[in-house]
Amino acid sequence: MLYYPRCCIGCYKFLLTLQQPTKSNMLQLQKYTWLIDTIRKAGKISLEEISDRWERNKDLSDYKPLSRATFNRWKDAIFSQFGIIISCQRTGGYLYYIENPEDIDEDELKKWMLDSFAVSNLISENLSLKGRILVSKIPSARDHLTTLLEAMRKNRVVTITYCGFNKSGSHTFPIEPYCVKLFENRWYVLAHNIHYDDYRIYGLDRIENLEMTMDTFKLPKDFSASDYFSNYYGIISDSNIKPERIVIRAYRDHIPYMKSLPLHHSQKLLEDSGGYADFELFLAPTFDFIMRLLSAGAMIEVMSPESLRKTLKEWVSDLYNLYKND
Repeated sequence: MLYYPRCCIGCYKFLLTLQQPTKSNMLQLQKYTWLIDTIRKAGKISLEEISDRWERNKDLSDYKPLSRATFNRWKDAIFSQFGIIISCQRTGGYLYYIENPEDIDEDELKKWMLDSFAVSNLISENLSLKGRILVSKIPSARDHLTTLLEAMRKNRVVTITYCGFNKSGSHTFPIEPYCVKLFENRWYVLAHNIHYDDYRIYGLDRIENLEMTMDTFKLPKDFSASDYFSNYYGIISDSNIKPERIVIRAYRDHIPYMKSLPLHHSQKLLEDSGGYADFELFLAPTFDFIMRLLSAGAMIEVMSPESLRKTLKEWVSDLYNLYKND
């Protein structure tokens, strides 16, 4: 998940550049993230070894070594852009390391961006395998995301022309953009709808037009994007559906999937018998969470609450009725 506005200014600049790519900007960002990733993986590494690895990366280096002057310039730029400190251990050899790795590990936005560029670098090094590297398509939100981020930074109202799915036509109205979030390969904006005076979610792929106005707004001092979504699985938030304790049983083959990629940050393992494992979660069982449970089929079972079991039964019954006459 990606939230704004609680990220650092460097991360914002990074993301803004990512949405307005020029060839030179993208190449420079690739170089910075390559250096960060190389040092992160090594733990501690000498400049000579960094230069050697750089020289072997033909797509970025063109087989040229990395000079100390260039390294120092990149090191300063990395601190300026991302707040990441590359320090040198002088005892036992001049070895470089990330002095504040927690700034990466504890910042979801920064870690997501750096990991994304690290993967991009890795793929660019293996373009000969392009027919054997498959990725999911994300509906393009580049233009709208750029304007939204600028509006968020300046606390500007934006006017959008929006056509929701299953709607007969589009409507134009002003919103105050509070944060953006990436969920299941789609970008969304959480905004204060001025007309209805409440929070609403809009899919960027359903925005037909978006313009930043000169009107400004004040972001509530107590607003936190992560707190807002903390009791939900995805992007659907419904104040009428209250968070509750949910126990899910995963059966043998699905246990490692639940352990390696929790459904929610509140997920806790209660019991693992080998044949099944019970997990506890605390969240609001909204529509997108129910869809996620259904996607696992018979590999998981809702043990409690009974109300959620009943909801799943109704969905399964409807699904059965679609196919029962085949």
